[in-house]
Amino acid sequence: MKALDRILERARHQPMRVVLCEGDDPRVLLAAARATRDGIAKIILVGDQKSIELAAAREGVDLTGIELVDPATSPASAAYADTLHALRANKGMTADAAREAVRDPLSYANLMVRLGDADGSVAGAVHATADVVRTAIQLIGIDPAFRLVSSFFLMMLCQPFHTVKGGLIFSDCALVIDPNAEQLSEIAMAAADSALALLGEEPRVAMLSFSTSGSAHHAAVDKVTEATRRVRSLRPALAIDGDVQFDAAIVAEIAQRKIEHSQVGGHANVLVFPSLEAGNIGYKLAERIGQAKAIGPLLQGLLKPANDLSRGCSADDIYHVIAVTTVQAQAAAQRTATAEITRA
Repeated sequence: MKALDRILERARHQPMRVVLCEGDDPRVLLAAARATRDGIAKIILVGDQKSIELAAAREGVDLTGIELVDPATSPASAAYADTLHALRANKGMTADAAREAVRDPLSYANLMVRLGDADGSVAGAVHATADVVRTAIQLIGIDPAFRLVSSFFLMMLCQPFHTVKGGLIFSDCALVIDPNAEQLSEIAMAAADSALALLGEEPRVAMLSFSTSGSAHHAAVDKVTEATRRVRSLRPALAIDGDVQFDAAIVAEIAQRKIEHSQVGGHANVLVFPSLEAGNIGYKLAERIGQAKAIGPLLQGLLKPANDLSRGCSADDIYHVIAVTTVQAQAAAQRTATAEITRA
């Protein structure tokens, strides 16, 4: 079974509540209706109800099974405003400003996730990435296990000509521009967790560089090796190689020649790029020349899942991000349940 098919199957097995705040966009409507029909998520559309219904009628989209929430009329808006005021009062937000802010569908959707009325959110077909990420950080919050929010692409290599098969995590390709060693280690650990949650495989992490095992000497290489040491100290059971060139990360024969005592052995499923510049170029090369399917950018390091979309996304893209968000929400629910058992 292909990696993407496995994700869809896992989503159908336990559909979670995914909230979308751009429900008058035709692509979002088509993806929401398809996700509902296929049973990969329980969809909530947040926005002006009349606008959503008119857009659905124009597109011939059946809204049966989809929950519509209008912040302007929702009885929960007052409680959401109180929550927002409590969260942002120290930043100067007044009670009146909070009541106005919850009328914004993006803010309302993320508050739904924070308060447990939804399990994950997807936005970005209309909103800019900066707004999507900032709102998620402010209203959902960062997972205490991490110090920053980063991004990744789920790259699917399922064509007959692909020599590397299955799913790969590419991180960070969309958010953190020039991470220092500590930040890079945080990205690597979050990406490893993303691989475990979405690929259903033990993560095998390659900390990419233009150097392998110290073959080059430069501050950029030092950053990667320092980040690798930090990951090993915090996650000693995690398979990780670094510094490592791309070919040694994914080709066993090259890894055998270049890396003494490799933990990954040229079979990396998590590729951590040293900068956003490298990551963004890398995923686009894999997508446009290598014909890998790129799903994302997806966010990691949040307390609960919230994912971004490209404003050029298709309905298919949104559908797949909904499925990923469902699987991320399953993993988040499992972590919460485990933590509660541990505390008990």
